[in-house]
Amino acid sequence: MPTVSIARQLVIEWLRGASIAYGALALIALVAAYFTQRKSAMAAALSAAVPGAGQWYAKARYRAVQFVAIDISLILLAYLGLQDGAALLRAAFTPSALILAMIASLVLLGFRIWSAYDAFMLVGTEAVPGARPAPLLIGAVAAIALLLATPHAVFGYYDVAHYNFITSGVFITDDPAATPATTTGPAGPTTTPAPGTPAATTPITAATRPPIWDGVERLNLLFLGADAGEGRRNIRTDTMIVVSIDPVSGETAMFSVPRNYAQAPLPAGHGVWDCACFPQLLNDLYFAGIQHPDAFPGPGTASENAVKGGLGEILGLEIHYYAMVDLAGFIGVVDALGGVEITIPTEIVEPSYGGPVLEGLVVIEAGDQLLDGAHALAYSRIRSQSSDYARMNRQRCVVKAVIDQSEPFELLRALPGIENILMSSLQTDIPLSRLPDFVTLLPRIDTNELVALSITPAEYLTGFTERGQNIYDAELIREHVALILAGQPEAVAPGLGSGSLIEACT
Repeated sequence: MPTVSIARQLVIEWLRGASIAYGALALIALVAAYFTQRKSAMAAALSAAVPGAGQWYAKARYRAVQFVAIDISLILLAYLGLQDGAALLRAAFTPSALILAMIASLVLLGFRIWSAYDAFMLVGTEAVPGARPAPLLIGAVAAIALLLATPHAVFGYYDVAHYNFITSGVFITDDPAATPATTTGPAGPTTTPAPGTPAATTPITAATRPPIWDGVERLNLLFLGADAGEGRRNIRTDTMIVVSIDPVSGETAMFSVPRNYAQAPLPAGHGVWDCACFPQLLNDLYFAGIQHPDAFPGPGTASENAVKGGLGEILGLEIHYYAMVDLAGFIGVVDALGGVEITIPTEIVEPSYGGPVLEGLVVIEAGDQLLDGAHALAYSRIRSQSSDYARMNRQRCVVKAVIDQSEPFELLRALPGIENILMSSLQTDIPLSRLPDFVTLLPRIDTNELVALSITPAEYLTGFTERGQNIYDAELIREHVALILAGQPEAVAPGLGSGSLIEACT
């Protein structure tokens, strides 16, 4: 699937659903008009459905052709607009374009009202012999008005909801991470060319690399699940997942970093501690940025720089962007999508779950389950019967299930509700101008071929702090990350290749 085709697919799905609903409304209006036994009502209903049809019914052929010519012109414009998916995506995330779309919708509504009124007046308002009583005419007029207004009201609802979301301040307006010709995969050996020999270069063409990625080899995204609920003294990022995507092939790797990582290394110039590390548990690093605003320099806030720099240093990657959703936001998004279908290998029981939403005994039965937001979150958080590391695997499984089930029609149906939730629960440094890039990348990602790696004590634990907190081998972690991104997951662990994310769902 071409990278821009998802834009057309989303619009086509929307048009498909809208056409079915529009056809039903048109049928209702025509039936209502027919039973009034008034030609004027039938003409108005026909032109409300298809401008010009009522004029043809009224035998005003030349006038009908004029209206139909306008119809055809509008259809051709819409068809041509659908051909450029990239431009369509950019428009969808441009506030001025959304305003123009609303104006265009209102102009189209005015045109349709004019056509219906013109057809009505061409026939005349006098009743024909045997015409039904006036109350039926009132019903027909109401049905025609519904046919005229409903499509534009629905479009306006989506347009305003989307406009409010992208202008709410969730997304930044600048792109500090955009640096051309940046290599963001694992570092490799370098060589110096012989004197007089030009440096070897690899040409970047439209056929080999989408220009929207500015030459980066991999796009690295950090996803955080934040817990700042009751009983918490600060914001804790208990879920930390880095997703690394090759924007050309769509090859994707997912790295789960444990929250109980102590003495995690920090980039040069970060921190206020003599160990050149973060001495506390890693899930407190975001809050450390609030406590020490001058200790984490970079393009974003101190907290953003802290988590991106810290996770990047652990994995040996440059983290381009991050997104953090709080627990309430996660629940709301899953509920807006109608829940998440997931296979539970083993029954999960938590006698004293602490919320949110759910309290006390929580039981998630084994087998195929449709989990609402609260239970999906509980499945991702409970660790009383297992460990942080089993919980990390479950978190990745939930992420995969949500991605797999995010079909265009479902996304469109739920989009206003999702965006309303995210306005109050999402923090990110993703620029508004880059959102189309992320949408075009989604069709390339195949979660069934995704390689997933968890940092667990069995492989990476090297010792403990004086307080008994886990210390991990950052050098070995970086080595394994580099091997995975180089296409050698089997060198890290047997069976870590494609499909490992499914197998890790325990």
